[in-house]
Amino acid sequence: MNFSSKLLENAVAEFSKLPGVGQKTALRLVLHLLKQEKTDVERFSNSVTKLRNDIQHCRTCHNISDFTVCEICASRKRDHGTICVVEDTRDVMAIENTNQYTGVYHVLGGLISPMDGIGPSDLEIDSLVERMKAEEVREVIFALSATMEGDTTIFYLHKRLKEFKINFSTIARGIAFGGELEYVDEITLGRSIATRVPYESSLSK
Repeated sequence: MNFSSKLLENAVAEFSKLPGVGQKTALRLVLHLLKQEKTDVERFSNSVTKLRNDIQHCRTCHNISDFTVCEICASRKRDHGTICVVEDTRDVMAIENTNQYTGVYHVLGGLISPMDGIGPSDLEIDSLVERMKAEEVREVIFALSATMEGDTTIFYLHKRLKEFKINFSTIARGIAFGGELEYVDEITLGRSIATRVPYESSLSK
């Protein structure tokens, strides 16, 4: 792609680094910004910079937050005896949008994937174990994507946590194998949370 300006080319190159954004889409976005008022573009730029500089991760659940402890973990209205284990923040948002869950979360920050060089030590698993020791937890819900990596991670987590005499459950498989939670419609995901099954029962199916 030939550019009439080096500044334009550099901006397009940066936008092209975003997931799912090719050069043509990047060019369209950059040209759109050029048509906006300078104050609007500055506000856009400042919001991204502030996001990168000021964003925090909750020290309890590791969800993205504006504060040291996120609003969910800080809320007295939540059931702190139920922990829903998810892959990342997108899954927290997806489950919250169902309005079917009132417990708290634990964000792993990924899934075990030997092919990608991601092992248990790369995830927030040790902090989950420590959390189990410190808090009065009754149930852990494994709400991970129905993929090989998701199942491997659940299997490993269950081995690490089974010393705690609590209930372990997994979301009902109304979600097709290979499905990512963030793409599941809210009704299906909500029913999967509400009709969760004991993890041990899911192993025999």
